[in-house]
Amino acid sequence: MNFFERQAQARRASTRLVVLFALAVLAIVIAVNLMVLLVVGPQPGPLAATTLVTLAVIGLGSLFRIASLGSGGEQVAQQLGGVPVPEDTTDPRLRRLRNVVEEMAIASGVPVPRIYVLEHESAINAFAAGYSTSDAVVAVTRGTLERLNRDELQGVVAHEFSHILNGDMRLNIRLVGVLFGILMIGIIGRKILWHGRGVRGSGALAVFGLALVAIVVGSLGVFFGRMIKAGVSRSREVLADASAVQFTRQTQGIAGALKKIGGLETGSRLARREDAEEVAHMLFGDGMGLSGLFATHPPLLQRIQALEPGFRPEQLSRLQAQWLASPPDGLQEDVAMGLVPPGEALPPAAGALSLTPQMVAAQVARPHDDDYDRAHALVTSVSQTLHDVATHRDAAMPLLLGLLLDAEAGVRGKQRTEIVARLGAAVATEAEHLRQTHLLDLHPMLRLPLAAMAFPVLRRRPRPEIGAFLDTVHAMVHADDHVSLFEYCLGRLLEVQLREALDPARHARFGRRKPGNVVQEFATLLSVVAHCGNPGDRAAAQRAYLAGMQRVLPRDHVPYAPPARGVLALDDVWEPLDALDPLAKQVMVEAITAAVSHDGRVSVAESELLRTICGVLHCPLPPTLEQVPR
Repeated sequence: MNFFERQAQARRASTRLVVLFALAVLAIVIAVNLMVLLVVGPQPGPLAATTLVTLAVIGLGSLFRIASLGSGGEQVAQQLGGVPVPEDTTDPRLRRLRNVVEEMAIASGVPVPRIYVLEHESAINAFAAGYSTSDAVVAVTRGTLERLNRDELQGVVAHEFSHILNGDMRLNIRLVGVLFGILMIGIIGRKILWHGRGVRGSGALAVFGLALVAIVVGSLGVFFGRMIKAGVSRSREVLADASAVQFTRQTQGIAGALKKIGGLETGSRLARREDAEEVAHMLFGDGMGLSGLFATHPPLLQRIQALEPGFRPEQLSRLQAQWLASPPDGLQEDVAMGLVPPGEALPPAAGALSLTPQMVAAQVARPHDDDYDRAHALVTSVSQTLHDVATHRDAAMPLLLGLLLDAEAGVRGKQRTEIVARLGAAVATEAEHLRQTHLLDLHPMLRLPLAAMAFPVLRRRPRPEIGAFLDTVHAMVHADDHVSLFEYCLGRLLEVQLREALDPARHARFGRRKPGNVVQEFATLLSVVAHCGNPGDRAAAQRAYLAGMQRVLPRDHVPYAPPARGVLALDDVWEPLDALDPLAKQVMVEAITAAVSHDGRVSVAESELLRTICGVLHCPLPPTLEQVPR
C-alpha cells in the first residue's frame, strides 16, 4: 500500500470515526433516557429535555476539546508534560535524538518537526501529534532516551514518522477531541461528587444520586471511547511497524525497542494515567496496560514475532532476568556498536537523475532503501558551523534570507533595502555575511534540507515576526523582474509551512476532488514544469507537457501554452490541486514526473521544483530520488 492509498484509507477511517461517534452518542442518550424513564415515567417533556441536554454536553465537550487542540501537536506534548529539545543542546542523548529526527525528516522530505521529551516518564514510549507535517511534534519519554541505542531509537522515530506521513496523526488528534465529548458526562459526575462532599440533609441524597447517574453513564462513555480507540488504532500500529522497517532497512532496531519494553519492569506504561487514557491510541507502545477488546496495540510478543518470526517467549524471559540485574544503557550500547557508516556522496551540482513516474510516486512519504543513509549524508555534508546557524533562534532568519540573496549586485542591493525596511540593518548585514562566508559554495541539493533544519526555530518566533519575515521573503523574491526557480521554491515552501504552523487546524483536510474537475489547473501546472525544464526550447517543452497530460488526463485535449507569468502561474493552482482526492494526487505526482523526465534526465533544479510541488501539496518527497539503475 503506497502513500496515496494510505491517505485514502485514513480519510475512510475519519468517516468511520464519525459513524462510531454517532453510535456511541446514541447509546449514551438511550442510557440517560432509560434512567430518567425509571424516575419520572414515560413523560415526553422530561425525556426530550434530557436528550437535548445530553447532546449539548457531548457536543460542546467535543467542540471545546477540539478548539483547545487548535494549535496542533505542541499543545498535546505540553499537556503531557513535554519539554522541548533545544536546537543547540549539548546533552549527548538529546543531541542523538535531534540528529535522528532531523535525518528522518530530511529523508522523508518534510519540515523537521518540533521535538519534545517527557522528562518524568521512565517507561519506553513515544508519539507523534499534529494536524499536518508543518505543525508535527515528535515526543519521546526519558526512558526511551536512556534505554534505547541509536538503531532502536531510529526504529521508534521511524514508526512515528509513518503516522506523520500517512494521515494517522491528524486522525489521532481529532480522536482526542471527539472522545472527550463522550467522556464529558462522567467527568461532570466526578466533579459533582467532589464538590458536593459538604452538602448535608436531603440535598446530599440528590447530589449523590445525580453524581451516580452521571458516573454510570460516564462509564458507558469510557467503554465506547476505548472501543473506538482500539478499533481505529490496532491495525495502524502494525502498518507503522512495517513502515519503520522499510524506512530503516533493518528489523533489529524496532524489534529491539519492543523487546526492551517487554523486558524492563517499567515497560511502556505511562505514570500519568489520566493523560495516557486520552492519548493511548497515539503511543508507540501500550501506555495503559489494557488488553482484549480495549487494547490499542497488538500483543507485544505478536509485534516482535512479526519482525523476528523465530523469537520465542522464553527469550523474552531471559532478557527480563538479564535487564533486572543490569538495566540497558543506550549510549553505552552505541559505543559498543561503533559509529554509523557515512552515507553516499552528493551527486554533481550540474548532474542529472534518471527517474520513472511510478518510482517517484512510490517514494512519496515512503522513504526506503538508502533514503535514510542519503539523508545522513546530507546532514553530515552540512558543516557544523552552518548546522549551528540553522538551529539558532536568532540566526535562522538571516540564513534563509542569505539563501535568497541574488548573485547580481544591483538586485542584491534592492533586496538589502527590503530586509532593512522590515527586519532591520543587523539582519541584512548578517544575511550578507552568511552568504559570503558559507552559502556561495553550498551544494544546491543542501539548500532545501538546510531550510528544513531551520524550520523548528523559525516557527517559534512570535506571530508578528513570522509575518514580517514572510513579507520580506516575498519582497526579496520579487525584487527584480525575474523570479528564479529556486527563489520561488524556497519562498513558497516557507509561506505554506509557516502559515500552516501558525494555524494548523485550519489547514487539516483530506481532499475529494477528481482530476476532471481541475483540468485547467493541471494544464497550468504541467506547462510551468515543462517550461522550467526546457527554457528556450518550445518543442521540447511541448513534448514534456504532453507526456504529463497523457498520464493524468488522457482524454482531454488542452493545448500547450507557455505560461505568461512563468513559475508565478503556479500561485493559481495550489488550492484546487491540494483539494484532490489522495489517489488523484498519486496520478498527479506521476504526471509531473513524466513531464520532468520525458527526456530521460532530471536536473537538480527540476528535482527541487518537483519536491516543492509535492511539499506544497502535502505529498512529501525524500531529498534524493531513487534513480533507474544503469
